[in-house]
Formats: sequence, structure tokens, C-alpha cells
Amino acid sequence: MKTRELVCILCPNGCRLQAEILPVESPAVGEVTGNLCEKGPEWAKQEILHPVRSISTSVLVRGGLYPLVSVKTDTPIAREKIFDVMKEIRALVVNAPIHMGDALIRNPAGTQCAIVATRSNPQCIGGRD
Repeated sequence: MKTRELVCILCPNGCRLQAEILPVESPAVGEVTGNLCEKGPEWAKQEILHPVRSISTSVLVRGGLYPLVSVKTDTPIAREKIFDVMKEIRALVVNAPIHMGDALIRNPAGTQCAIVATRSNPQCIGGRD
């Protein structure tokens, strides 16, 4: 039986978890040990079977007070979709004004998330391009 070691990121404890990988045809996780709280085992199983991540980055803004606006995924996405989602984000240029919480892209790369602004960027009066 194989064991996989992980460091849990859900709380400040940073527990070193050991997860048993069961020898079955489809991926499965057995007992998880090393956790100090009850959240660790479920996180370890998710991380092994279906890892997800959040993205935080910036998007170019045309006509805004600032040249960029910070954005993030509103829900975590499958780890294997990160590069596809980032490709769509890099191609995006938005026009000011942008308001915090605006969904700038919906369902990028076929995911079930939205790319949302995490700060406002008002329109620049006086011609910033």
C-alpha cells in the first residue's frame, strides 16, 4: 500500500498528514493520519482525488484611474484548468469604470466560476489611456 504525505493548509497548524492510497482500479484514499483537527482528512482526500485552486491576478484596464484591476476566481477551480483560465484572463482588457465584485468573465475555460474584480477602478477624467 502506498502512502502520500501532505502538509494541510486549512489552518495555522500545518499538520503533516499521511494518507493511504488504496490499491483499487479507480483512485481511492483510505485512512488519513497526523491531523490535529477534523478538517484535515477531508482536505487530504480532496487534494489527492480532485485538487482545486483559486487564482488571483490582474487585468488591464482601458481609461481607468489605475492601469490594472485585481481579480480572482469566485470559487476554486480544478488544478488542471489553471493554465486555460489564465489564458482567457491574459487576453482580457476591460474598460473603466470597474466596480468591486463585477464579474469580468463568466465560466472561463468551461469552469463553473467567474473572474471577479476585487477592487474598484474608476474612470479617469482627463484622458488616461
